[in-house]
Amino acid sequence: MNHGPLRGANSAPSQRSLADTRAPNEGDGVDTSPDVSDSIAKTTCYMCACRCGIEVHIKDGKVRYINGNKDHPVNRGVLCGKGSAGIMQHYSPARLKKPLLRTGPRGSGEFREIEWEEAFSIATERLSRIRRTDPKKLAFFTGRDQSQSLTGWWASQFGTPNFAAHGGFCSVNMAAGGLYTIGGSFWEFGEPDWDNTKYFMLFGVAEDHDSNPIKIGLGKLKARGAKVVSINPCRTGYNAIADDWIGIRPGTDGLFVFALIYELLKAGRVDLDYLLRYTNAHVLVIQEPNAADDGLFARDSGGNPLAWDRVAKAPVSATDSDAKPALTGNFQVDGRRCVPVFQLAAERYLQESYSPDAVAERCGVAADTIRRIAAELAHVAFEQAIELPVAWTDWAGRRHETIKGRPVSMHAMRGISAHSNGFHTCRAIHLLQVLLGTVDVPGGFRFKPPYPRSAPPGPKPAGKDVGPMTPLEGMPLGFVCGPDDLLVDDVGTPIRIDKAYSWDAPLAAHGLMHTVIRNAWAGDPYRIDTLMMFMSNMAWNSSMNTVETMAMLTDSDEAGNYKIPFIIYSDAYYSETVPFADLVLPDTTYLERHDCISLLDRPISHADGPGDAIRHPVVEPDRDVRPFQTVLIELGARLGLLGFVDDDGSAKYRDYADYIVNHERTPGVGPLAGWRGKDGTSIGRGEANPDQLQRYIDNGGFWHHDFADDQRYYKMANRSYLDFAEYMGFIPKAEPIVFQLYSEPMQRFRLAARGHGRVLPPEAERSRIETYMDPLPFWYTPFEEAAVDLEKYKLHALTQRPMHMYHSWGSQNAWLRQITSQNRLFVHSRTAAGLGLVDDDWVWIESINGRVKGQIKLVDGVNVDTVWTWNAIGKRRGSWGLKDDAAESNRGFLLNHIIGDQTSADANGKRYSNSDPVTGQAAWFDLRVRIVKCAAEEAGFTEPQFERFRQPPRFEPSPDKLSFGAEFRREREAAE
Repeated sequence: MNHGPLRGANSAPSQRSLADTRAPNEGDGVDTSPDVSDSIAKTTCYMCACRCGIEVHIKDGKVRYINGNKDHPVNRGVLCGKGSAGIMQHYSPARLKKPLLRTGPRGSGEFREIEWEEAFSIATERLSRIRRTDPKKLAFFTGRDQSQSLTGWWASQFGTPNFAAHGGFCSVNMAAGGLYTIGGSFWEFGEPDWDNTKYFMLFGVAEDHDSNPIKIGLGKLKARGAKVVSINPCRTGYNAIADDWIGIRPGTDGLFVFALIYELLKAGRVDLDYLLRYTNAHVLVIQEPNAADDGLFARDSGGNPLAWDRVAKAPVSATDSDAKPALTGNFQVDGRRCVPVFQLAAERYLQESYSPDAVAERCGVAADTIRRIAAELAHVAFEQAIELPVAWTDWAGRRHETIKGRPVSMHAMRGISAHSNGFHTCRAIHLLQVLLGTVDVPGGFRFKPPYPRSAPPGPKPAGKDVGPMTPLEGMPLGFVCGPDDLLVDDVGTPIRIDKAYSWDAPLAAHGLMHTVIRNAWAGDPYRIDTLMMFMSNMAWNSSMNTVETMAMLTDSDEAGNYKIPFIIYSDAYYSETVPFADLVLPDTTYLERHDCISLLDRPISHADGPGDAIRHPVVEPDRDVRPFQTVLIELGARLGLLGFVDDDGSAKYRDYADYIVNHERTPGVGPLAGWRGKDGTSIGRGEANPDQLQRYIDNGGFWHHDFADDQRYYKMANRSYLDFAEYMGFIPKAEPIVFQLYSEPMQRFRLAARGHGRVLPPEAERSRIETYMDPLPFWYTPFEEAAVDLEKYKLHALTQRPMHMYHSWGSQNAWLRQITSQNRLFVHSRTAAGLGLVDDDWVWIESINGRVKGQIKLVDGVNVDTVWTWNAIGKRRGSWGLKDDAAESNRGFLLNHIIGDQTSADANGKRYSNSDPVTGQAAWFDLRVRIVKCAAEEAGFTEPQFERFRQPPRFEPSPDKLSFGAEFRREREAAE
C-alpha cells in the first residue's frame, strides 16, 4: 500500500511559515531578528505525554531555542510552557553523569562512579542467575517511558511475568473501562470531533493531559459557540473556561452519569437504531438463577450470540443484518428464559435510586441541574443531528449515501479513573455515549487508529508457565475474558508479584506498579531477587504511603539483608528514587536519544488517520550516559535472550535505533509504520527499510496517513476502514466491532464466585468477586470513604498536575519553578471560614494514614467539601539538584505521604491494595482528610522532613543565578 499524498497539519496559506521571517529594520539599532541557531532539528517533545512536534534550534552544538512544528499532526505548531522549557530539562543540574554503585546504606545517596562495563557485568551476572533458576524473581517495572513495546517484549523474552508500566497507577480504569465496552477509550484511544461537536463534556480532566490538542480543540469549540460542560471538583484550566462548571463531589461521577441515563431512558431519548446496529443491546441473556450459564449470552451451535426476531418470533443470529431484533421482552430459547441486554439495562437504570432527586445530595449537584443537562444532551443529540454528504459502505455491504452523527462528545481522564469505583464509572460514561449514539459519528467521540479493537481486545496475558531459560508464551500484559485466563496457581495464589490478573484485580490490563514494592518487601506472594525500574519516582510522588514505602526499600531481615535484595534503577536525573538503588544506569535526556512513538505502543494518531513518530539525537551527550532502551538491548544480547542475538550468539541489534528499523513483531510489521519496504513506498507492512529513520527525520520526525473521506467515521462497522485496519494489523480480521453494554467476561467471574467453572476463587474472595465483577456498570461508595469516620474526616482531598508541569520532571526545571515553586492547599473560602482559617494559614492535613503540613490558599472554584493541591511540587532535600533552601523542599508538600496504599482489613482480616477491585487502578483520589491550623511555632515550613540525600560524585551544585542565553548574547555582541 502506498502512502498517497502527505499533507501538512496546517496547509492553509495563512498558516504556513513566512518565506522571510526577519522583522524590518526600524532604524533604532535594535536587532529584533538575531540569528539564534546554526541549524534546526525537528523531533518530538517529551515534557509530557502529549508528544508534540518541536523544532530545536542548535547554536554551536548547544540547544538555543525550542518552538512547535507547524506541520506536526498533534500540536500543529502550538507549544506549551513545558515544551518551550525543555531547554532547562536538558541542561538540568540534576542530570546523572555516570553509572553509580551504592557504597553506603540504601537511601543515603552514597555511591561511587563505575564504568559501563562494570555496570553491565554486575547486572548481567545477577540477571543470568535469576534466569537460570526462576525468572519471576526479576520484577521489571517501568514508568512513562513510551517504549513499552520494547520493554514488555524484553520481559517476555527474559521469561518473567513481572512486568508493567505506569498505567496501573495512572489510567488503567479509563483504558480498560473503554476497551471492555467499546474497544477503545479516551485520550490516546480517541478524541472528540472538534470540528463538528456542539456539546462537549469533560469529566475529571486536568490540564497536563493531552494539553495542546485539547487547547486547540477548545479554541475551535469556543469560536463556533459550542457548549462546554466540565464535571470536576476543581475549577482550573479547561474547567475555568467551561460554559457550565459542575463542581461535583469526588468519586460520585458515576452516580451523576447514571442520573443522566435515568432521565434519557425515562424520556425515551436514546438512539435505538444505533443500539441495534452497533451494540449488543439486542443480544439475549440467559436468566436461569443457579445455573452454570446464568447471565451468559444465549448462543447457537456455532457459539454465535442470539437475538429474538420480533417479526419471525424466533431466535436469530445477533449479527444477522436482515433481522428485526427485539430490545425488550421475555423469551424462551431451548427451554431457557432469556431477555435482551437492553431490558436488563433499562431495569437497572430506571430504578429510583438513580434518579436525580436520589443522587443530588451525594453528588453535590442539584437535581434540577442534572435534569437540565440531560435535556440539553437529548436536544443536541436528536434535534441538532449532523448529516455529511459522504457515501460509505458498512460491514454487511450496505451502502449509505450520507454519514449521520449526533454532535455530543465527551472526554474523561484521571479524575474519574483514580477512584476505587473508577472502572464502572468509566464504563458508565461510555454507556451514556452509546445510548445517545455518539461514538465514532460526526460531532461525537471518535476513535484514533489502531482503535477500535474487539471488546475486549486480545491477546491474553502470558505467564502461567514460567521456567528457567524459557521465554513466556506471549506478552506479560493483556486482556482476560474469564477466570481461566487469570495468572493464579491451583490454589488461587497470584503468579505475579503485583497480583495483577489475580482474584485481587482480574482485569489488570496495565499491571499494578504501585503494589510492587510492598509485595516484594513482604514476600507476598513470594520473595524476589531483583527489582529493576526505569523512569518512575517510586520512592516519592509515584507511590502511595510514601513514608512506609521508603522504609520498605531500606528494611532488612534478621540477618541484616535487605528484604528487597537488589535494586537496579535507570533515570536521567537524581530523583528521590535514585538513592535507594544499588546500581544506577544513567539515562540520556530526550534530546540525546532515539525513541519510537509506535502504533504497537503509544502512537500519535488522530481520528482522521494513523500516525507515529520518533525522537532522534539532536545534540550529543556531554556525560557518560546511555539511552535506557539501548542499555536494555545490550543486556538482552549479553543474556542471550531469544530475539536479541543471532544464531551465532552475536548481538542482533547495534542499538535502539537499529532495533527500531529492523525489528519485526510479526512478518513485515515493525515499530514504525511509515516508509516500509526496501524502497520506502509501503506503509504498515513491508520489509525493513535501512533509510527509514532518515525518512522520518526528513519529514519532521513523524509519519501520518490521511484516511479517505469514507473511512473516517463508523470505524467499528465501516467496510473500507475495517479492510484497512486488517491490512495494517490493527485487527486480526475485517469484522464488525460490537460495543458491549453488557460485559459477558465479567459475568463469567460472577459465575465462578457462585461455584461454576474450572477455575474458582478462594472462598474468602467470592463475595468481593460477585459484587464488583458486574456485567452492567454500577456505582458504589469508594472504599476509603466507606471505612473512615466521615464526621472526623469530612473533606475529600485531591492532587492534580498543573498545566506547566508534569510528574516530578517539571518541578526541577529552572524556568517552570519560577511559575510554581511552592504548592498550596486550595480550600473553599466558605469551608475555611467554618474552620476558622484565613488565607496563608499553615495547617496540618490529617488522614487515617498520617499527616502532612502545608500552607493554604482560599478559592471559590472548588467543591465546598473538597481540598486540593498540585502534585509533585514538594521535593526531598538533596534531590533534583535543588539547593537546600529551595521552596520545594521547605514550603512545598506532598500529599502522597498520607494516602494509604492498602484498604482497611475486611471481615477475613485481609487488606487489599488501595485500588479498584476490577482493574487494580490506584485509588489516589479517595483520600479523606481534616485540616487543623498549626500552632504559631509550627508555621512557615513543611513536614514531614527526611534526612538530606548525599550528592553523587562530581555532582555540580545548582547555580545561584541562572543566566541561560547570556553566552549566546556575548558571542553575538563580540561578533558585531
